[in-house]
Amino acid sequence: GPAPDTPEFGQLLADYGAASETYEKDGVMLAGEALQDADTATSIRIRNGKTETMDGPFAETKEQLGGFYMLECANIDEAIKYAAMIPTAKYGTVEVRPIMDYSKM
Repeated sequence: GPAPDTPEFGQLLADYGAASETYEKDGVMLAGEALQDADTATSIRIRNGKTETMDGPFAETKEQLGGFYMLECANIDEAIKYAAMIPTAKYGTVEVRPIMDYSKM
């Protein structure tokens, strides 16, 4: 994506704002936030009853989670329609996942 302090980055933020406004206007937005860079992450695990912490993200991958939207969509087609509005889809990848419905278990 574009580097901060560039006109392209300003446009990216405006595009995210437009997507969020659409989600809110359409009544599908439940939550959404940007995340700080992956190098600010702390991962934890419990081994032998002891909590261990590690600096950095859990997975060492090229692509990291930069934020999320939680939308209430009628079906996968509607979810894909809204996901395609996320600016990251133009240069990266947007993953669409259903939320686990424990009431159906």
